[in-house]
Parts: sequence; C-alpha cells; structure tokens
Amino acid sequence: MSANIQYNCGEDCHIRSSSIFKHLTNEDLDKLNFDKKSESYKRGTVLYHEGSRINGCYCIQKGIIKVYKTGVDGKEQIIRFAKHGDLIGFRSVLSKELACTTAKVLEDAFVCHIPAQTFIELIKNNGTFSLELLQLACRELGEANAYITDIAQKTVRERLAEILIHLKNEFGLDDHKILQISLTREELANIVGTATESVIRLLSEFKHDKLIDLNGRKIAVLNEAALIRIANLYE
Repeated sequence: MSANIQYNCGEDCHIRSSSIFKHLTNEDLDKLNFDKKSESYKRGTVLYHEGSRINGCYCIQKGIIKVYKTGVDGKEQIIRFAKHGDLIGFRSVLSKELACTTAKVLEDAFVCHIPAQTFIELIKNNGTFSLELLQLACRELGEANAYITDIAQKTVRERLAEILIHLKNEFGLDDHKILQISLTREELANIVGTATESVIRLLSEFKHDKLIDLNGRKIAVLNEAALIRIANLYE
C-alpha cells in the first residue's frame, strides 16, 4: 500500500545538497516539483517489475529499496540496495527499454517519482546535471564490472566478507557495531551469489572466529580489519 504525500524537492528536500539535483536551477526545481509525485511505501511493495515499461525514474528520500534480477529458476540476484539520495530506473528511461530489474521496498520508504518526459527535459536543458548523471551511470557500470570480476575470481568466503564491508560502508554501524540494514540469510546469499546454506555456514565461521556477532537478522561487525584481509580489499 502507498499513500500520496506531497513533498517539496526544493527547500524541504534534505538530500538535495548531496544529490545530482543540487545542480538544478530554481526554474528546473519548480518544474520538477510540479511534475513529480511523492509517495510513501510499506516494506514488500514493488515499485516496478523486471520486464515492465516504466514511465519515469525514482529518487529515494527515505528507506531502502532492493534492486534485483530474477533468474530462470526464480532465484533473486540482488544488484544493489538504494537508499536516501539514490536514483533508480533512470537507465531504462534513457534507453527507452523495458526495466531490466525489479525494485522492491526493503524498509518503509518515501519516494519521488519523476516522469520520463520531465527527466529528459532536465537532461537537455542543464549540462551540469547531464554530466553528473553520466558520471553516476559510469560509477554504477564500474561497480557492475567489479562484481562480475569478484564472481569469477573470488571464493564465496571472500565475497561474503567483502559484502559485509560494503554494507558497513553504505549503511554504517550503530553504537553496538550492528549493521544498519536488516537482511535475511537468503538475501545475503542473493547478493553474494551462492546458496543460502553456504552463507549460514560462513556466518557461523565468522562468528566463531569473532569477526562478527549474530542476533537474528542483526549482524555486528567486530573485526573489520580481518574481514578486509579475507576479502582481499585495501583500506
């Protein structure tokens, strides 16, 4: 379920200063605020389905969105988790292709939907915005290339350690060193690209070695340096 709530992407937007929309002129912002639709979504709501025609892109104001592809066996392959300030769906808008992923709410979210035509007009009329968007697309492509390399060259143990470090960097830890994102074991497996049983076994090993602690879905990162070494990352 979702509820339409008007939300100003100008003065009231707490992420404007740190998103690509910081480059918009006042005129651009007025146009964006007039055309966009802002809604709150509960956990489990699907914003768009893989293979569907989407008529705009989405800017995340609050919450976490799981972006994933579905294999022939129905298994999810999680591509990323979008959080506040992130933009999703824009590549399908630019390419005029069907959505190549599904976007599902992981934690209750507040999202702005920007119509495709409005988005295209912003790109055409604002060169700085266009360049920032191009750089964003290049960063996401670089991340995808790095993931493909990891799948081919790293063990499951190394990939799981890397994912835990990535989640720590993306979402942070609380005062008890607990990751500020709650994932099922299956979701972790779908990021790593392995069986759920393998992730359960490796998490138990990490806990035994005092690298992490576990409490249901909550994961505390106790020894970040050791995880970095396991993942063959460099600080």
